[in-house]
Amino acid sequence: MRRYGLLRLMTSSTFPTVHTAESRSWLQKAILNKLEWNLTVPTPYVFLVRFLKAAMSDKEMENMAFFFAELGLMHYSMVVKHRPSMLAASAVYAARWTLERRPRWTETLERHTGYDELQLGDCAQHLLSFHASAAESKLRAVCNKYSSSRRGAVALRSPPTKLL
Repeated sequence: MRRYGLLRLMTSSTFPTVHTAESRSWLQKAILNKLEWNLTVPTPYVFLVRFLKAAMSDKEMENMAFFFAELGLMHYSMVVKHRPSMLAASAVYAARWTLERRPRWTETLERHTGYDELQLGDCAQHLLSFHASAAESKLRAVCNKYSSSRRGAVALRSPPTKLL
């Protein structure tokens, strides 16, 4: 990160009167490409992959967590209200509840996600309610996708009614 900051400072201050903002941006991209850095937009998927590794998940757990994350992304209010990392952590938490994994949340997950159970409760409860109503929803694509045997038919599992 220091290198990037130094390079950004150099490219923006070396020739301030000669370079336009567009040419500085091009130069910064060229430097990042040379350093082989990939900048991405933080989506729930990026966080979910990391959090599932921390959870030492199996295929069923992965399918269930992705199902919850995709259900959350189908609801605009969830995307606006919650950070991508919160949505991903809540998807893992809701999946652990649905699959009756014990403990529900571990110190390792708390350390990797930065969230404790109390912080995840509201978002995870919304995900569980979306699951409960998914079969009757107008937006059935996610439910259909995760009802297939290829995805472990996790959408067909009964969600817990309420988190304790």
